[in-house]
This record gives sequence, structure tokens and C-alpha cells, in this order.
Amino acid sequence: MSFGTDSLGLAGTVTIILRDLIHERLGLFYAAEQFDQLTDRLAPLVVARGLGSFMDYYYLLKYSEDADEWGRVMDALSVQETYFWREIDQIRAIVDQVVPSLANARGGGPLRFWSAPCASGEEPLTLAMLLEERGWFDRVPIEIFGSDASRAAIAKANLGQYGARSFRNMPLQLQEKYFVRTDAHWRVAPGLHRRVTFDVVNLMAPDEVARHASAPVIFCRNVFIYFSDHSVRRTLETFARLMPERAYLCVGASESLLRLGSRFVLQEVGGAFVYVKDPAESDQRAASLAVSGERN
Repeated sequence: MSFGTDSLGLAGTVTIILRDLIHERLGLFYAAEQFDQLTDRLAPLVVARGLGSFMDYYYLLKYSEDADEWGRVMDALSVQETYFWREIDQIRAIVDQVVPSLANARGGGPLRFWSAPCASGEEPLTLAMLLEERGWFDRVPIEIFGSDASRAAIAKANLGQYGARSFRNMPLQLQEKYFVRTDAHWRVAPGLHRRVTFDVVNLMAPDEVARHASAPVIFCRNVFIYFSDHSVRRTLETFARLMPERAYLCVGASESLLRLGSRFVLQEVGGAFVYVKDPAESDQRAASLAVSGERN
């Protein structure tokens, strides 16, 4: 159905300020060639609110305290493309190479993992399956959190029901072990589903990020491709401040942090590449900044 964006008073300036407001609040960035995509997704929300123009909707978002409306914006804009066993080599490297050392150094608390964004939950459930297969849940207390800025995505994750496309890369024997067939769908087994706690988190909201960013392992994969460099830096700075001194950040195979000069250093771990928050690197950067300050 077309909602006629022209009839909603769309103009170049309105699109830009609406785009910039969304960028500020959600981190998502739309280049000029993506404006049609942005307005097509938002037009139904404008109509549903009974508003006459995108400018009216801009004012609603900017000055209203209605968190539910921002939730609807995130639901409309989020890209929910994921599946089980996606980029599995990186997850396997974390489980096989990183978890043993973290388990030994954890002290008395649980070993925590955070998947953000997790869309409908396939990634943190994949992690839970690998940890289960390796017997880690019987050895140390483990907490896995999955979050997404989209409430609709988290509702699907909590439902735990998946179609065939979610399993296109997953071994059949594990699918049959951890899921139960129900008509045209597969429902995750309750024992596995309980391993993951799902939450709604906007990566641009430091207070929300702080609920989970103390985890020594964060999977933040395939979201930075939708962020501007500014949004990525904001996220990385929050992670670096809240994560332990020795911590691991996993991003998508098509994403790189090297040009951004963050506190995370790219390393090969078990045949996969991950970013490590290295204390030595942090100290070196702090010393460099101090010298630069003295010169100025």
C-alpha cells in the first residue's frame, strides 16, 4: 500500500532534519540516496498518528516524551535479517579459545555474554547451543543476554518460534536436538531458551547499554553498517568505558573498526578475528594523549 509521501508535505529540508533526529536518537544514518527508503518506512506511522505532514511527525518525535513512538520508529526501521550459525567461526573461537581463560579468571561471579543487537534471538541462542555442546553450563555459572532496539524483534525472540530460513546454515542434528517442530515452525526447547535473557536496548542510550556492557564478551555484529562513524565511535566509547580491562568485542565480517582509532585492537583468535580491549593499548593511548596535551 502506498501512503503518498508527497501528500505528507515532504521536502528536502524536512527529510534532513528528520533523518538527523533519528541519527541522534537511534544511531541509524540514511544518506541522501536512501531518503525514499526512510520516508516510505515512516509514512505509515505518520498516517497512523493522524498527522498531516512529516514536519508534524518530526515535532512529535523531537518534543514528545512518548517512548512508545520511538519504539514504533525503531520497529519500522530495523533490519531483522539473521539466522542460526551465522559467521559461526567467530562464535566457535570465543567458546573454544576465550571462554576457558575467562572462566579461570572470573572470580566468583557468573561469566557474562551480551549479543546486541540480537534481532529475533538466533545469535545468542547459537552461542548457548555451542556452550551447551562444550559442557560449559555444567562447569561455571553463565549469563547470556540478547538485546535489540526493536521491541517487535525482542517479542519474537521471547516467543522462540522460527521458520525454515533461520536454519539455513545450521546442522540438522542440532536443529532436531534443540528445537521442536510445530506445524510450519520450529520452537526452541525450553531448556535452551531459558539460557538467554532478552531485553530492549538502544545502543545510543548509555544508561540502557550499562545494563549489560560489563560483560567481557560482546557480540555487536552487523549493526555498524547502518551507523555513521560518529554513532560507531559513541558506541565504542561506551563499551570501552564499561567493559572489563581484558574484554572481547565481536563485529561482523564486513565491519572494520581500524579507521576509527578505538581502544579495541584487532587480533586473530582461533582462526577468527575479534577486537580485544587491551590494557596495554589503553595505557599507550592515554600516554600519547597526555604528551599531545603537553605539547599544546
